[in-house]
Amino acid sequence: MTPLYQHPERNVIRLLLRQNIVLQALPEPALLELEELLEVVDAAKGEFLLHQGVHAMEQYFVLDGLLKRVVSNAEAKEMILRFAGERDFETSYAAWRLNTPTPYAIACVTKARVAKLPMPRWVDFLDRHPVLKADFEYQVMRLMSDVLAHTITLHLLDAPGRVHRFMRKHPDLAERIPKRELATYLNLSAETLSRLKQRGKI
Repeated sequence: MTPLYQHPERNVIRLLLRQNIVLQALPEPALLELEELLEVVDAAKGEFLLHQGVHAMEQYFVLDGLLKRVVSNAEAKEMILRFAGERDFETSYAAWRLNTPTPYAIACVTKARVAKLPMPRWVDFLDRHPVLKADFEYQVMRLMSDVLAHTITLHLLDAPGRVHRFMRKHPDLAERIPKRELATYLNLSAETLSRLKQRGKI
């Protein structure tokens, strides 16, 4: 974990941050201000950035690799709620605002690099930049709507329908997500996913 301003690849990382869906419209002075608050983390495949049920939360901007938002029950059965790749973000902003523990974990599907900052600092930064705050809160609502739509899909669509919807909405991720992770996300067995792949469904 390295402060961005001290990172040997800081110039490349700054360019990547400027492409992030949340930060792309941020004026240059504000982006420079934010850079002073960010730390860069290189995380291994399977590593958790945030654990379910905690109050110490952070804001993440994905620079490279894939993250997943995942919820687990007491028997350690997982449900993957979403994936986030480059130019995307992950957050527990809603839980922070509600003063509740985060209801999910955030983990690395692949080796990943993220820029992060503690949630209190991110909230303070948002409060100083109201246009960014409005844009960010819109993105959070859109994200939550997408997660809800995915959850409903698991109940309403059959296996081919779930796969077809995923391919339609996320064609860029189909070849990047490991088969086991994708099967979990679609609530399928790996064998069923393989059969659908052989039939040209994915």
